[in-house]
Amino acid sequence: MVLCCMQVAAVIARINRLALLPPGQGSATPANDAVLNELHSRHYHRSSSGRARVFSLAFPIDVFAMIALRCPRSLALLSMLGLLSACGGEPRPATPAPVVQAPSAEAPKPIKIGVALGGGAAKGFAHIGVIKMLEANGFAPVVVSGTSAGSVVGALYASGMDAFQMQEKAVALDQTSIRDVRLFSGGLVQGQKLQDYVNEQLGGKPIEKLRKPFAAVATRLEDGERTVFVRGNAGQAVRASSSIPGVFEPVAIGKYHFVDGGVVSPVPVDAARQLGAEFVVAVDISSKASGQNPGDLLGTVNQSISIMGQRLGEAELKRADVVVRPKVNDIGSADFNQRGAAILEGERAAMAVMPQIRAKIAQLQAARSSATRTAADQAKAARQQAYERCLEQRSRWEKLRGKDEACVAP
Repeated sequence: MVLCCMQVAAVIARINRLALLPPGQGSATPANDAVLNELHSRHYHRSSSGRARVFSLAFPIDVFAMIALRCPRSLALLSMLGLLSACGGEPRPATPAPVVQAPSAEAPKPIKIGVALGGGAAKGFAHIGVIKMLEANGFAPVVVSGTSAGSVVGALYASGMDAFQMQEKAVALDQTSIRDVRLFSGGLVQGQKLQDYVNEQLGGKPIEKLRKPFAAVATRLEDGERTVFVRGNAGQAVRASSSIPGVFEPVAIGKYHFVDGGVVSPVPVDAARQLGAEFVVAVDISSKASGQNPGDLLGTVNQSISIMGQRLGEAELKRADVVVRPKVNDIGSADFNQRGAAILEGERAAMAVMPQIRAKIAQLQAARSSATRTAADQAKAARQQAYERCLEQRSRWEKLRGKDEACVAP
């Protein structure tokens, strides 16, 4: 900078000397010609390399001098402006505008499928067949809710078992391992064996430690409130959800007592939604009034519960995306010998609605993909706008030099 100012001062001194010459002597002397030749040579010498070339183009002071030799008086003021410009140094580039990083669009996530398994005692084996077909067609549920018999199957599935493993458990199941008769205790069956069986199959894990989100729905006996168990003792929650009034003892948990969840939520669609399911497959195995006497005590009680909760259950079923209804009305509520037939009916019913499931999930995926593409387009546009703003906010010096390193191109 000091050298620059010294050189410019020397040039101005020469110009001033020329400006003081009498009229007519500003350009006709050999001395003037010598100065002109020197400035001309210096100008092109500077323009031949790097930084000096940029300086010469931006502030052509030697050019001012050459012009002044021809017209010294008229350009005296112009020479002073050249001095001020040169001694001011190179313009400091403006601080680059901050680049706005637009949020990147993520790939569409898979649809979170939930299954809501209804109550129905021995008919509940049909749930295994439904889950088997869902898995076979690539629609394995990741969220599980269950009421009564559905809570038993649901807990096993949420623990990490697949449908074939559950079928093996069902075939090997001995009724005496889950039924403990105890008279004059508020019911015919205590239910402790069922609780122990479930906890044994789950390795003693509480609900919140299972591999899939799981909810067991029960009815609070004191006020009839729907209760959804999503934490705590899994076997105890299943026992509470399966305690058919008059058949099983009410289950005491804390200061309340609980009975079968089918009284308030025969097929727990809402519980599956609460767990985060985006697409709910409801499995309804409830007994429909057929105009005939169910025959045994368990069948009578189970059908009575179904009739009481029929309207409530229908309203909740409407909130499901697809409803599967296995044809298990001919299977008795206590007929464990028909477990194989129940599983087969579950498979058939699931395959019957598979086109509907496939079409609806495809619609959801298409909508999600469209939203993802829209987000990607918006992100791209935001990055382009940020880049253009950055280019526009550059200093004049940066624009002249074509400098845009601080701006991130999209």
